Amino acid sequence: MATTRTGSNLSQIAATLGVSAATVSNALSGKGRVSAELAEKIRATAAELGYTPSLTGRALRTGRTGVLGLVLPDIANPLFPQIAQAIDYAASNAGYGVLIADSRGDVATQTDAINRLIERGVDGIVIVPRRGTRIADIGCPVAVIDSPSTPGNTVSADHWQGGQAIIEHLASFQHRKFLLIGNNPASNVQNDRIGGMRSRLPEGGHADVFWIENHEQRHGKGSLLGLREKVKQGFTAFAAVSDLHALRALTELQRAGVGVPEHVSVTGFDDLVWSSVVTPGLTTVRMDMAAIADIAIAALVRVIEADTTSGSDIPRTVAGTVAAADRSSVPMQLVVRQTSGPPTGIILS
Repeated sequence: MATTRTGSNLSQIAATLGVSAATVSNALSGKGRVSAELAEKIRATAAELGYTPSLTGRALRTGRTGVLGLVLPDIANPLFPQIAQAIDYAASNAGYGVLIADSRGDVATQTDAINRLIERGVDGIVIVPRRGTRIADIGCPVAVIDSPSTPGNTVSADHWQGGQAIIEHLASFQHRKFLLIGNNPASNVQNDRIGGMRSRLPEGGHADVFWIENHEQRHGKGSLLGLREKVKQGFTAFAAVSDLHALRALTELQRAGVGVPEHVSVTGFDDLVWSSVVTPGLTTVRMDMAAIADIAIAALVRVIEADTTSGSDIPRTVAGTVAAADRSSVPMQLVVRQTSGPPTGIILS
């Protein structure tokens, strides 16, 4: 059995097989005229010797490092690790590694994160932007995952369609008075979800929009949302733009003695990992994150590789390009659990 020697270089492989280092390089990179038989022998020997290609060397030869950047708006939010996992899997399938940065919901930090990734020589960047921000020319290829209404969006979930699906579901139970719960009116994603909801209000239906951030500016962070009073006003459906806000609504209603779904319904968005295990299980809308990641990475790689197949530098027209995908949105899927149903009369004192 051959002894594995970590870090074996091209010269060692060439000496073992009695060929030139250039032949080994061409065989491993798929370039040049190397017979299939010899190329296979070179790859087998490289594996046997534990050869690991140098990213620096590859960058010098091809102009690419084989690494992508990913900028997320808030890694503490349980949605974004799911997105990171999907992006990493799609990138790996395309032959790329991923470096992750967190903007922590701050525009300046987002800019710094992008600049740091560019300094590290990433070939392109996937950005889930901080709410309300537009990604301009950042100096390297970029794919944006936000909302179809976002300028420069590459691909995203169809948030508008997801909102429509929620209201259609609630209306089927004869709900007619809806409280649509968002966190911040500057978010394109949240506005699209709420817009979709409002577009599917049933005949005779009424909806109010409640922004948590505006409420907390007046009453303090973490303050009650006043949902008990909303129930007394006749609201029977509480449709939040995220599972996090839906859980907050569910908890407040239960503490107020309002039964869910016996008296009112609560729904969310994103199908976070705990949404199926809370009691009652949360009705929500799920993103097909794997499909979104595949489309985003494929679009980004097309831009990266469009002008580098010959090893030349990326021209400015390509370097600042926002990757365009074959389609800009992926349908969302309604996931029906126990927090939605027909309303019954309730009297609160």
